[in-house]
Amino acid sequence: MLTNASNDLDLNRLLDALLADHRITATDALHALERANDRHGEHPLEVIASLDLADALHADQTLTLDSLGRWLALRVAQPFLHIDPLRLDLPRLAGLMSAAFAQRHGILAVAVDDTSITVASAQPYQREWEAELALSLGKQVHRVLACPRQLRQLGPTLFGLARSVHGAGQQQSPRLGELEQLLELGASQAQASADDTHIVHIVDWMLQYAIEQRASDIHLEPRLELGHLRLRIDGLLHPVYAFPASVALAMVSRLKHLGRMNVAEKRRPQDGRLKSRLPNGAQVELRLSTLPTPFGEKLVLRLFDPQQLHQSLQCLGLDGSPLKQWQALLQRRQGILLVTGPTGSGKTSTLYASLRYLDTPQVNLCSIEDPIERLEPTINQLQVQPSLELDFANGVRALLRQDPDIIMVGEIRDRETAQVAVQAALTGHLVLSTLHTDDACAAIIRLHELGVADYLIKATLIGVMAQRLVRTLCSVCRGRLPAAEACQQCRGSGFHGRTGLFELLRVSPELRALITPTVDLASLRQQAQAEGLRNLRRAGQDLVAQGLSTSEEVLRVCG
Repeated sequence: MLTNASNDLDLNRLLDALLADHRITATDALHALERANDRHGEHPLEVIASLDLADALHADQTLTLDSLGRWLALRVAQPFLHIDPLRLDLPRLAGLMSAAFAQRHGILAVAVDDTSITVASAQPYQREWEAELALSLGKQVHRVLACPRQLRQLGPTLFGLARSVHGAGQQQSPRLGELEQLLELGASQAQASADDTHIVHIVDWMLQYAIEQRASDIHLEPRLELGHLRLRIDGLLHPVYAFPASVALAMVSRLKHLGRMNVAEKRRPQDGRLKSRLPNGAQVELRLSTLPTPFGEKLVLRLFDPQQLHQSLQCLGLDGSPLKQWQALLQRRQGILLVTGPTGSGKTSTLYASLRYLDTPQVNLCSIEDPIERLEPTINQLQVQPSLELDFANGVRALLRQDPDIIMVGEIRDRETAQVAVQAALTGHLVLSTLHTDDACAAIIRLHELGVADYLIKATLIGVMAQRLVRTLCSVCRGRLPAAEACQQCRGSGFHGRTGLFELLRVSPELRALITPTVDLASLRQQAQAEGLRNLRRAGQDLVAQGLSTSEEVLRVCG
């Protein structure tokens, strides 16, 4: 037994067991006992983990709280669970026990079905709560061992969120299912809901949680009786919480207010911005977008991490020969450079990184965007405003009167914008923009379809970069751990973060010769491959060969 008289884990006995298993040295044990005097009241595993001891059994590894938990779980024959909040059915679990009961016993419900409940605890030998919980719920209790720090942090947060959701649901005036009433809330009523203390707490929690989970987008989606919260992490959406419909609508109103949007206007899409603060004090910028639906406004927030805003081209995954070739193209004084790919493939990040590469006091950088994705202090940015007859084409014309050296056009969407971008390139400017095409060669076909004459394409287009984003393998577990064990960094997915795949097409004289009124995509691709084009799938294979991703992930992204 590793416990004292009250069935709590005992530090001395844990240290003896670690010594017996050759995980620490006698000197390590003495240091842990000395540290315990300064960390009174902490869980014994936290005391040991605070020393960052080397794992005597595994070279180049330290005894983290997670690894100590796994060791203890084997010792006490209980499954170990690194709790992933994204995998918890939060609304259902919060009602299974009171916050006081959970706090008193240091436990947290993590799963439930018709016949059983799974409860996480950091004290494997304490059992007095099991019978009471089983009797009150009429379910069999399964135990798992969890990190004490996670239990201490998650418990109050989840129960506090549940209290706020319940309180907000009680105070919102609309009743579920009354669609006309929900859609016709007046401005004063919506503002009152948005300012409710419970709603403020829920929105603050949502923003903070999304930032902690490295989400790139927050989706708040109204439905008939529930409003669903989902987070996009590493390119995939994850369900997080299902709020009562009235609570979700009040959350949207709160966020619209924070983003300086028209709270009363619910029939038209709107855009806004706001800033939130990270735990370390840094600010993160969010872009808001609303969309009217039959059940209320859907809200999407895009998060821009300040650390990612200033990433270089290398940090995006562009390296080696493609990096040097792209940098050489950026040094051209005039012409059009295009970045292509589907929505969410990182095109805007590449454009901004390219502009930062070009940014010197000697050049005038200008952009026209819809919307302005990221505020850059050294770029003269112009927002498209259709209501003022300021579209991409008119905006480029306005920018040309501002003595620009380099112009970024957020997207070439139509014939007029394409024609204006070509004219800008012909008159001695470097133009950077994006297109939605499958690969680099298809950009030439797209320009042709938009009505740009073949001789103008030949005269202005100097390069096209197609790109995708693929998830990279977790640097800690590399996918080796079973999903049930859930690595602390990747939450059992085996992936953590994303990097770019790039396909760079330089428009050579031979390729230009193929750009005719009857231009053929197959011929363009054949010539590009003959000139050494490394396509997206080949770039993905190189990433797999380096052990940074998997073939399945590359195929998922590249098709």
